[in-house]
Amino acid sequence: MLAAAVLMTGAVAFAEETVPEKAKAGANDVKRSGRKAVNRTEESLCMGTKAECAKKKVKNRANETKDAVKDEADQLENKVD
Repeated sequence: MLAAAVLMTGAVAFAEETVPEKAKAGANDVKRSGRKAVNRTEESLCMGTKAECAKKKVKNRANETKDAVKDEADQLENKVD
């Protein structure tokens, strides 16, 4: 039974991220935080109609989510490698 457990855990092996991969992940976090801050500032200073401001806000959130998902996928790929 112990041998079966060992064999089953070997099928899904996760490795630690390398130092360059960790650095890239940190840089991506900083970039996302910076973009988020810029987006919030633009949204708070929006001088258009409510509809235009809402459209910009939705677009910003979609881009932020896309970036976060892409970065998480890259990190997961690095851990699996």
